[in-house]
Amino acid sequence: MDSPEVTFTLAYLVLAVCFVFTPTEFHSAGLTVQNLLSGWLGSEDAAFVRYHQRRTAATLLCHSLLPLGYYVGMCFAASEKRLFLPSQAPQAWQLFLLLAVSLPVISWSLIYYWSRDRWARHPLARTLALYALPQSGWQAVASSVDTEFRRIDKFATGVPGARVIVTDTWVMKVTTCLTFMEHTCPFYTPDPGSSQRAVLGPPWSCARTWAEPGSGGETWLRHPWGCPWRPRQGPLLPTETLGFP
Repeated sequence: MDSPEVTFTLAYLVLAVCFVFTPTEFHSAGLTVQNLLSGWLGSEDAAFVRYHQRRTAATLLCHSLLPLGYYVGMCFAASEKRLFLPSQAPQAWQLFLLLAVSLPVISWSLIYYWSRDRWARHPLARTLALYALPQSGWQAVASSVDTEFRRIDKFATGVPGARVIVTDTWVMKVTTCLTFMEHTCPFYTPDPGSSQRAVLGPPWSCARTWAEPGSGGETWLRHPWGCPWRPRQGPLLPTETLGFP
């Protein structure tokens, strides 16, 4: 490779990595998907779930365009390879162009599938549907999440690309490409009158953790009885996954 090709490749690689794993400098300059597409994404405070459904979709599409952007840049950096005419380009570059075009097409098809039925097929909507009551849908759960996120007493920590947010009944981890959500179950005690019923006891949220002496870390409090609306039993997301020490 000639010097212009090497220079462009290294520069584009650095920019692509910084765009995907956004450092503080890029956040300060506004070079993020959230800032560039803020008009379409809307406000996180107004509609947390819908915002992150659109954000993850837009992030997927933008990241899938990076290989195509590299090919277009190489058309100028290596003009002697005649990359402007794919039929006359080297076979390796033809295969790369095919891959670079296929990724956005696949991403757009996936996003279109997600957006059907008012984003009901998005992974985040499918997660919330697990906690929906039989007579309601995931939108009701999403409305509850939005309401809790707007409260000022929520807890948030972490860098912009890996935030952990804790509300009264939800713990969420927001990353660059994904949003993880877990419902925190209140503490239940069995009703002495019937084994089929439960009495609501003191609510234990994910913010209530305990540290085992000498362990150097925190552990989620495990409730001894199953939660009626939790699809899974046991502890919440591991503390390592959520970014806690």
